[in-house]
Amino acid sequence: MNRLPAPMGLLIDRSKAVRFSFEGKGFEGFEGDSIASALLANGQWLMSRSFKYHRPRGPLSMAGQDANTLVQLPREPNVLADAEPLTGSLEVAAQNVSGSLENDRDAYLGKFSRFMPVGFYYRAFYKPKGAWKLWEPLIRKKAGLGVLDLDFKPEYYDKAFLFPDLAVIGAGPAGLQAALTAADAGAKVLLIEQQPILGGSLAWARFDIAGERGDGLRRRLVAAVESHANIQILTEAVCNAWFADHYLPVIQGERLYKVRARQCIVAAGAFDQPVVFRNNDLPGVMLTSAAQRLMRLYAVRPGKRAVVLTGNDDGYLAALDLHEQGVEVAGLVDLRAGRADAALLTALQSSGIPCHSGSTVYEALPEKGLRHLSGVDVRRIVGKGQVADKGLRIDCDLLCMSGGYMPVYQLLCQAGGKLSYNDEQAAFNLSGLPPGLRVAGSVNGHNRLDNLLLEARQVAVQAVAAIGLEAPAVEGRMLEEPSPNYPWPIFPHPEGKEFVDFDEDLQIRDIVNATRHGYRDVQLVKRFSTVGMGPSQGRHSALPTARLVADATNRSVSETGVTTARPPFAPEKLAHIAGRGFDPHRQTPMHQRHLDAGAKMMPAGIWQRPAYYGAADQRDACMQAEARHVRSKVGLIDVSTLGGLDVRGPDAAELLNRIYTFGFLKQPVGRSRYALMTNEQGVVIDDGVCARFADNHFYVSATTSGVDRIYTQMLKWNAQWRLDVDITNVTAAMAAVNLAGPDARKVLAKVCSDLDLSAEAFPYLGVRTGSVAGIPARLLRVGFVGELGYEIHVPARFGEALWDALMQAGAEFDIRPFGVETQRLLRLEKGHVIISQDTDGMTTPAEIDMGWAIGRKKPFFVGKRSVEILEQQPLRRKLVGFTLPKDSPKPLEGHLVLKGADISGNVTSCEYSETLDCIIGLAYAAADQATPGGQIPIRVEGGKQVQARVVTLPFFDPDNKRQEL
Repeated sequence: MNRLPAPMGLLIDRSKAVRFSFEGKGFEGFEGDSIASALLANGQWLMSRSFKYHRPRGPLSMAGQDANTLVQLPREPNVLADAEPLTGSLEVAAQNVSGSLENDRDAYLGKFSRFMPVGFYYRAFYKPKGAWKLWEPLIRKKAGLGVLDLDFKPEYYDKAFLFPDLAVIGAGPAGLQAALTAADAGAKVLLIEQQPILGGSLAWARFDIAGERGDGLRRRLVAAVESHANIQILTEAVCNAWFADHYLPVIQGERLYKVRARQCIVAAGAFDQPVVFRNNDLPGVMLTSAAQRLMRLYAVRPGKRAVVLTGNDDGYLAALDLHEQGVEVAGLVDLRAGRADAALLTALQSSGIPCHSGSTVYEALPEKGLRHLSGVDVRRIVGKGQVADKGLRIDCDLLCMSGGYMPVYQLLCQAGGKLSYNDEQAAFNLSGLPPGLRVAGSVNGHNRLDNLLLEARQVAVQAVAAIGLEAPAVEGRMLEEPSPNYPWPIFPHPEGKEFVDFDEDLQIRDIVNATRHGYRDVQLVKRFSTVGMGPSQGRHSALPTARLVADATNRSVSETGVTTARPPFAPEKLAHIAGRGFDPHRQTPMHQRHLDAGAKMMPAGIWQRPAYYGAADQRDACMQAEARHVRSKVGLIDVSTLGGLDVRGPDAAELLNRIYTFGFLKQPVGRSRYALMTNEQGVVIDDGVCARFADNHFYVSATTSGVDRIYTQMLKWNAQWRLDVDITNVTAAMAAVNLAGPDARKVLAKVCSDLDLSAEAFPYLGVRTGSVAGIPARLLRVGFVGELGYEIHVPARFGEALWDALMQAGAEFDIRPFGVETQRLLRLEKGHVIISQDTDGMTTPAEIDMGWAIGRKKPFFVGKRSVEILEQQPLRRKLVGFTLPKDSPKPLEGHLVLKGADISGNVTSCEYSETLDCIIGLAYAAADQATPGGQIPIRVEGGKQVQARVVTLPFFDPDNKRQEL
């Protein structure tokens, strides 16, 4: 194996060998290797074929920043071999090949590149009419990349939430220093790093001639950061976008973190940029940073004889690295003419490395079949993109190149920042960043360690000050440093194959020809040529493309700009988006009382609520017993999760009159009214009860899961209407219970002495204020479960005291708590609809027999016009009640209602009712199936069908005598 001795190999564990295969051939690597590093250690340079011409390709960046290493795994296609960790018994294969990787039958396509000019597919396959149907299968077959595993079984993915004071993106020297400075000031810092270890370039780059400073600085900074209590570290994590208010989706493994930071510092570094010359895509041609990563991170010797092509001093340091690790450096080719640091030049000369200044590699010379580099043609630069007629051939098997650096600008431009370019200095500048977003390090154009560390401390102090913390002022000034970018590292060749975009096989002439077709805007060039649209997303093609477009259109790069950077920054799987979400959950003030009583808890929106009380495996028995108790005696349920909205002001009634379908202008004080809400399309979106406690004060309930949305709707509409009204979401401020059953009045009378609770004084749908067990309360007579009932709303801090008082007062009446499952059964017996369970995103009032809840004489309510139009059209479906014998298979929610061979609806609620001794339910059916007495077929488990009988609602107590006692 082509391995270097320690201390090279920061990531690998030499004591743990890992066997794997590539293209059916066995290989061995170490734990910590990537697939690519292990293959290179075994001398396997050819890893893939290019997308269009099927040219041989090997690693370019060794950092997951290019598509040259795309491989096929058994369960996943399009995997980047230089970023994918090596695991035991892994079977790796090449993709996008015809025949074999070594002998690709489609490699001949490169010889016909002149017949496949840029955008040829737009002009060649659309005529004559119908030709596309013939071409499409052929093109799709040629364009195919990886192969999906159709037997793949879904894996577990999830989401989590983080709320740091400061998010630092990038854990290179600037990121580490910024995180440490902010954490020392007391800020809670989240440090996000894409690589497996902290340190960024400190882990692989050389910063001085001796090669000592970077490693020592990394050890010191990493030790301080890892031991700091205020810093949370995410490695192998990608911040995939920036959204408003510093919302950052961060992917780590199989988890998507939804990060909301108060302040944000981007220290993401810069991308090493290739030089554009003929055959710059050959295996053996890589970025200087890639060669350094191979040596320092994986202990892989990248070649035997190397040439370094550079446009900055960093290339000299890379040449020293190669020389020290036993690689013969046959020459350093400096694009600049006499601008190298004198000490660096002396160090190379003393190492016996020839230097060729003011020169470039004009062509990379291949072995037979283009499978590897065999040498380079070096020529003097005589003008912009022009070279001398004759040059020098240098034999080598490795060419390391760097034309400069491109800031990792994607997140910053997503935030609204503007990336500009100074053509004279070949330097980038970022401006227009939103408040709270700052940059530090090489992403901001600083490459000297002293400068980027100083800037990191300065922006960290600014960030913590914005949070409200204090940090010592940072003294010091930036040292002058030249731009590391060579202004024109692009050298056309008469025979072409100088690749601007490695992903799409786009050459210099493709970009220039796009402008000649009239596409002068770089965004249009991108769409016409597909430059930057491959997996690399322009990381290495955006800058040379901008330069070529600017030159072809007689503009500056700053005027041309680069293509728009949109989320995501890196590919993300649909599984990350669809993964399980962990929503923050809430507990009612009486939560502990439920646990003490043996409640089986269930989620209801973001709340935890008792489903029923009793053993987890005895749901049906417990639920039926609780329902029987409410019907015959008295029960108590915690309804604190119901949404509560206080609407106060002279225009309170007017607001509700416009928001809800019913009329509220003339609603009497001391009475409640059912409130149905529709949206602009006439679709039912919520319901509740509006209780009027004073002329200018309404207390409105909303569904548990919908209250936040309804509150937002009220605020939105009132922002337009500008009514004199205050709207407050008091859900969290209130605790509430429903005392229900024939003995409810008797229980309440024992703890409520300041109100007349008689049916005459406090009728059904009446509302009162008073005290219950000495607690100030709002009381509403309601009948959701179909029994005499009182909703009692008190300040949240009195929730447990209210619960205890009612349970104690009801002891002589055998009071029992009941849960949500029981409540749903009781309301089903009464035929009461639950919004979002018995309705969907298309439900209209007429479909659920809610025409009675619409104020016909009102001039306006939200959705009124749509409701009127919909009512004039024939009903296509209707929500009906149905019954089945108790020994019939019970339909489940979602089971289909049929009409012949067609689906006409679905079951929304269904349960066995001990009170009625049958199965009851609600379901959507076709309008002509909704006649009481008819039957609807329902497909149940196992594909069986049952014939349910349609009945008139409600199932129980149709005259409402029990709830109006």
